[in-house]
Amino acid sequence: MSPESDLIRILTVDDHPLLRKGIAALVNPEPDMKLIAEASNGSEAIEMFRSHCPDVTIMDLQMPGMGGIEAIHRILSEFPNARIIVLTTYTGDVQVVRAIKGGARAYILKGHVHRELLETIRAVHAGQKRIPQEIAVQLVEHVSDEALSPREIDVLRLIAAGNANKQIADRLSIGEASVKSHVANILSKLGANDRTHAVTLGLKRGIIEL
Repeated sequence: MSPESDLIRILTVDDHPLLRKGIAALVNPEPDMKLIAEASNGSEAIEMFRSHCPDVTIMDLQMPGMGGIEAIHRILSEFPNARIIVLTTYTGDVQVVRAIKGGARAYILKGHVHRELLETIRAVHAGQKRIPQEIAVQLVEHVSDEALSPREIDVLRLIAAGNANKQIADRLSIGEASVKSHVANILSKLGANDRTHAVTLGLKRGIIEL
């Protein structure tokens, strides 16, 4: 066994207790790692980070209350050298960009935990960055895409909730003609055939969530 001071000390943040148990079962038998704390949302993650100052944090993105992206920002604003791995079910390129821009060092899909997590923890602890190949391919595919504006994202979110143009106009306090213009821009920017296709692409890429 490595001396306690040589262990990679890990904080795991996920709202699913079974996933946290699964990570503990992977990490704790390793001679160079130790799970020192767990959190179930972003707010708890910040408290646990302050208390334990882990070497590596494994962070889910979608959690009740404060999500992973905001927690990453908050932790790094206090602890600029924090090393954070995003662990998520989402392959969407927009989610990845948000996480990486936010300061995450690596991105792992939950379905790949058993084969990638331990290696990624060691790599991030050593100062490296890791993005899975399939996600990197998506990033390259969309690198030149024009991003949706905040208002267009609002419109797409309301379309996904089943609202017609008039309802969207009422909800956003804008004219129906403006909604139609936003919808046209959304379809063009996403390369979508229709509203339903736009919603599907928005969900897949992590631009909106249901």
